[in-house]
Amino acid sequence: MLMHSSSLTPVLSFVSFLSVYYLNLLTFFILQTTVIEYVKPSDLKKDMNETFKEKFPHIKLTLSKIRSLKREMRVVGEDCGMQPVTMAMALVYFEKLVLQGRLNKQNRKLVSAACILLAAKISSDLKKQEVKHLIDKLEERFRISRRELISFEFTILVALEMALYLPESKVMPHYRKLVQLQQSKQ
Repeated sequence: MLMHSSSLTPVLSFVSFLSVYYLNLLTFFILQTTVIEYVKPSDLKKDMNETFKEKFPHIKLTLSKIRSLKREMRVVGEDCGMQPVTMAMALVYFEKLVLQGRLNKQNRKLVSAACILLAAKISSDLKKQEVKHLIDKLEERFRISRRELISFEFTILVALEMALYLPESKVMPHYRKLVQLQQSKQ
C-alpha cells in the first residue's frame, strides 16, 4: 500500500473508499465506535469504484479491477513459493505504476506479471530454472506471452525510474498483510 507522504494512511486501502453514507458513529458513556451498515455487495462495489474514480481521475482502471489484479499477483506468488517480502515489493511496484496512471485495460496483466518478475529478480538469487518456472506460471495465470513479458520488463523498469530497492516503510504494510493472510490460511 502506498502511503501519502503526509500521513500513514494507505492510499489504496479499502476503508478510504467507503462512503460516509454507510458509516454511523455511535457514542456511549465511555466508548465511541463506528458501525458500517449492511449494503448489498454490488452497491458497495459500485460506490467504492465511483469514489475511487473521483479521487483518482487519471487512473483508467476501477478499484475493484486493481484489487482483483493484486489478488492474482498474490496467488502466483503463493504458487511459486515466493517469500512475502518479494511479493510485497511486487505490490509496491504495481501500486506505484497504478498511481502514475500507467495501467490500462490492454497492459494490466503485463504490468502485474512484470512487477512480480522484477521483484523476484531483485530480491532473491534465482537460478535459470527458477526464472523459467516463474515465467511459465506468469504466462499461465495472466494469459500473456513470454516474449511480451520479457520485452515489457524493461518498460516497467524505466517507468519505476530504475528504483527497485525500496525503503522499508513502503514494503512493510504489504508484508504485514501478506503474513496475516498466510497465518489465517493455516
